[in-house]
Amino acid sequence: MANKPLVGAPLAWMTVALSMATFMQVLDSTIANVAIPTIAGNLGASNSQGTWVITSFGVANAISIPITGWLAKRIGEVKLFLWSTVLFAIASWLCGMSNSLEMLIFFRVVQGVVAGPLIPLSQSLLLNNYPPAKRSTALALWSMTVIVAPICGPILGGYISDNYHWGWIFFINVPIGLVVVFLTLKTLKGRETATQIRPIDSVGLVLLVLGIGALQVMLDRGKELDWFNSTEIIVLAAVAVVALCFLVVWELTDDHPIVDLSLFKSRNFTIGVLCISLAYMLYFGAIVLLPQLLQEVYGYTATWAGLASAPVGILPVLMSPIIGRFAHRLDMRKLVTFSFIMYAYCFFWRAYTFEPGMDFGASAWPQFIQGFAVGCFFMPLTTIILSGLPPERMAAASSLSNFIRTLAGSIGTSITTTMWSNRESLHHAQLTENITPYNPAATQTYQQLEGLGMSHQQASGWIAREITNQGLIISANEIFWLSGGAFLVLLILIWFARPPFSSGGGAGGAH
Repeated sequence: MANKPLVGAPLAWMTVALSMATFMQVLDSTIANVAIPTIAGNLGASNSQGTWVITSFGVANAISIPITGWLAKRIGEVKLFLWSTVLFAIASWLCGMSNSLEMLIFFRVVQGVVAGPLIPLSQSLLLNNYPPAKRSTALALWSMTVIVAPICGPILGGYISDNYHWGWIFFINVPIGLVVVFLTLKTLKGRETATQIRPIDSVGLVLLVLGIGALQVMLDRGKELDWFNSTEIIVLAAVAVVALCFLVVWELTDDHPIVDLSLFKSRNFTIGVLCISLAYMLYFGAIVLLPQLLQEVYGYTATWAGLASAPVGILPVLMSPIIGRFAHRLDMRKLVTFSFIMYAYCFFWRAYTFEPGMDFGASAWPQFIQGFAVGCFFMPLTTIILSGLPPERMAAASSLSNFIRTLAGSIGTSITTTMWSNRESLHHAQLTENITPYNPAATQTYQQLEGLGMSHQQASGWIAREITNQGLIISANEIFWLSGGAFLVLLILIWFARPPFSSGGGAGGAH
């Protein structure tokens, strides 16, 4: 029934195809981060509205992950993978052609939905077609693309934004998608997985889309609409709470749940998912905040903001093969503890060094050292999540953990950007109170600026800009302090997980 493993050139080309598909999707989730100011400016939107370009993709992607397993059983993994790649390339082209923010967000939602199966299926097809003895090598090669893409994303996104139309950050997926389809057809033709018709939990799916969709729209629009002073936000909050409560009750009683909540009976699954999701929420929020801070306050071009963000991927590339080789000898909780300590250290480092006039190194070095944290993060936590589960539950466990983590990343983006803006407004008001004729420092500043040839009005404008920048830096530093403290709390949580930590799921852990 099972196909023989591939060998030689077909195996190599299949690895290239599946890795490129993963690279394409991970690249797409980070390439837009540094381009947000450019896209927002070009489409006549604010930066906070521009972040919807990231969150809309993340939420749509998260919602589509749970149905991947059902779809793969229904139409076959190879066919689903090919269709997802083709539709992702088409959606990417349509994103690049968008001429309004609403149009771009709509196609980003489409792109997120069709991208859902790409990562789990690339992992599954890789494991199913590799010789068993080489599966750990296959996963190491595959995970390298997951790590390399976030390095390329900010640099590529920044370079394209500065030198070409921003649409090219999406157009770039089209040729990659075509190559992936060609290589997949060449290497996996005739190697389709067995299919079966299984009922889908349509009520669960509707409740999931309704609950998560309403929650994300509420988080994205809350700041503009003054939160719970707005009827729209109150309605969205009510819809989200009711739909998600019904979803929990329904999924616990349905025979074929789209989200298998019984997995939370496993202590390691619950602890692992909590840790990976909360940590990813803090990490991804900072990934989005950092390029905007560097461009808005420090005057970086998108390219230089990308270069400052990119060093986070250098150390994981070097560490992953070593950690993979010695993982069976290590206590996963110790690796995760080291990761969280390094995350906390880097957040505190940023909070201490981010000030007006800082140089490029002050933003790039914490990113580079944070590579230690990223390198000891995904693999150990994934192993803890899947440990102790029987092979037939690996697919559901991997799907649910990826869904919650992806969703947490989008929620983290919304919360971080909202906090940044709200705290800046507060600090702006406090700092402005000091600009009075009775404050000697304020009077002296005016005299110095007017001595440089500025009119009183120009001096007022310069001071207002400086106050805004100060407010943005102070509020970003508050987020860094808070994030660092949260990682220290997560340190305690991970030690509630119980060894042994071995995930024996073989090829099943992908859906």
